[in-house]
Amino acid sequence: MAEKAEEEEHNVLVELGSYKGKLRVVNSSNDSEDSAAEEIMLLWGIQQPLLSKNNAFVAQSSLQLCIDACGRSLAILQSPSSLGTPGVTGSVMWDSGVILGKFLEHSVELGTISLQEKKVIELGSGCGLVGCIAALLGARVILTDLPDRLRLLRKNVETNLYGELKGSATVNELTWGYNLDPDLRDPSPDYVLGSDVIYSEEAVMDLLETLVDLCGRETTIILAGELRNDAILEYFLEAATKEFIVGRVDQNQWHPDYCSLRVVIYILVKR
Repeated sequence: MAEKAEEEEHNVLVELGSYKGKLRVVNSSNDSEDSAAEEIMLLWGIQQPLLSKNNAFVAQSSLQLCIDACGRSLAILQSPSSLGTPGVTGSVMWDSGVILGKFLEHSVELGTISLQEKKVIELGSGCGLVGCIAALLGARVILTDLPDRLRLLRKNVETNLYGELKGSATVNELTWGYNLDPDLRDPSPDYVLGSDVIYSEEAVMDLLETLVDLCGRETTIILAGELRNDAILEYFLEAATKEFIVGRVDQNQWHPDYCSLRVVIYILVKR
């Protein structure tokens, strides 16, 4: 109970960007290092992620992940053999991607998010589940990833987005930290999505550079990630809170059937 009270004391409930739910502000103090360290202590102390089930919603040895979303049965192709290639993680689904996709669906149902006709860019799309769900919810989605990941991504988009759609989806190459394609930045996206994009210190600054360049004042960023390495997440939060206001979404706002203590969802908007 004392830990719960401490969490309430150090986190202010607010709305951020286009998300109409209440969020716990991470950078409530003026010191980004203190805010980041405090957030990490709360997450690992209260959620104790490493004690909960890993890969609760995915089967990474399978060639296909089947999931119902937006009134459809989606079949997401995976490439388990590619996991053996150093640095390649987007060839299979992770819990954070499933949770983020179902969070979007649940949030649209609740009215806390509206994606109809919104420009949405997904970073590090991997197998493409999140972007496909966003398109089914009415968004104009651009799914992006590194050049060698696009073949599987395009196949999943073509396989799952057929017939009449509320939205649309295209696939673009994007390497974080490099000059952006004008189509991505102009006009600024309404939403930027990412799951499991905070995975190494080397990638953090490139990711943040892309987020700063890509996002306008009206852009809402939604990132979901698995809690594996506290040092990398703290490093990201320290840097991110200098450029963005960061809020954490409590799990009572997630899809009730898709929650995990190993996953966290953050929403960011530019300062």
